[in-house]
Amino acid sequence: MIESLSRIVLGPLLLAQGLYVRRVTPRLPEPCGERSGTCGEGPPLRLLIIGDSAAAGVGVARQGDALAGQLVANLAADFRLSWQLLAQTGLDTPQLLRRLEGSGGQGFDAVLVCVGVNDVIGAISADDWLVCLARLVQRLQQQCQARLILLSCVPPLHAFTALPQPLRWYLGSRARRFNHLLEQWSRHHCQVTLLADAMALDTAMLAADGFHPGAPAYRIWAEQAANSLRQRFAAPAAT
Repeated sequence: MIESLSRIVLGPLLLAQGLYVRRVTPRLPEPCGERSGTCGEGPPLRLLIIGDSAAAGVGVARQGDALAGQLVANLAADFRLSWQLLAQTGLDTPQLLRRLEGSGGQGFDAVLVCVGVNDVIGAISADDWLVCLARLVQRLQQQCQARLILLSCVPPLHAFTALPQPLRWYLGSRARRFNHLLEQWSRHHCQVTLLADAMALDTAMLAADGFHPGAPAYRIWAEQAANSLRQRFAAPAAT
C-alpha cells in the first residue's frame, strides 16, 4: 500500500532521479579473469554461480577479488572443485530464467544465485518476482540436478550512496519487501539456503560507484557461501 502510494505521489521525481543516476553513475566493467576451472583437493564438488553484475564481480578489477574468485579460493582446501560462473551485468530474474531454459543440462551439486537488484529497480511486483524466482530454483533442481541452491538476499539499496533521496528510500523499501517474501518462502524449502546480506551499512563495503560490492563485501559473501557448502558437502571427519 505504502509502495503504491509512494509511486503515485513521487512517481515523476523518482523517474527523474532514476534517469539522473543512470547518466552520472560510473559504469564499471566486469572484472577480467577465469570464469570456470577445476582446483583443490578433497571430495568432488560441482558449483555453478549465476546472476547479475554482482555475481559477475563488478566493483573489483579481477575475478580473484570478486565473489566467484574468493569463493573458489575458500573452498579449494576442502574440495576438488569444478566451478563455472554464468553472470552478466543487467540481468533480472526473468532474463536469467530464460537464459537457463535455453542452455544445456550440465549437472551441478550446488548453485549460488545472485539476482534481484534489477528486479527491484524495475517494475515487477515482489509477488511476481518471487513466483519467477521459484521457477528459477525449480529449473536449477531439474535441469542441473542441484542438491543445494544458495540464494543471496537482495542487497540494502537504502544504503547505496549512488542513489539520491527519496529514490534510495523507495528502492530500499522495495528491497526489504522482496527479502521478506524470500525469507518466508525459503523456510519451506529444505534444499534452499538463504544467505544473509553481505553488505553492512558501511560505505567501505561498496565499490567506487557507490552501487556495487567492493572486495570486502565479496569476501564476506564468499565466506558465508563457503560455510554453507561445507556444512552440506564436506566429508565426515574420521573417527
